[in-house]
Amino acid sequence: MLNVNSETLCRLVQLAQLFHAKEEVVIPEEPGSPADDWARQALADHAEDQTFLEFESIIQDLEPDQQQEVVALFWVGRGDFDKAEWTEALAEAADNWNTHTAQYLIAHPMLSDCLSEGMEQFDYSRE
Repeated sequence: MLNVNSETLCRLVQLAQLFHAKEEVVIPEEPGSPADDWARQALADHAEDQTFLEFESIIQDLEPDQQQEVVALFWVGRGDFDKAEWTEALAEAADNWNTHTAQYLIAHPMLSDCLSEGMEQFDYSRE
């Protein structure tokens, strides 16, 4: 069972969809880790974007272990890990955790799809 409630995850999915639906959002290819500098640079142009600010606020309100769960869930949904490898995904997320989790996540154009897929694998409803 995840420590992040489904309502929070659903809201993150909605905000990611809204953010990436904006035409002016252009983010480079995927980063190698949450610490990569380019993600912060690419998002600098969107520092005043209300959708991004809400997304960032929700992530920052989560405890570090919950942020790590969201990242691991994203990775499971993206196919980097499967549900059976949840412990490994969490360990990897913990090893790479830093204070830029929101920027790391939102920098992925397929974030909403990957989070949704990860939620489905853990039988979390999006309703």
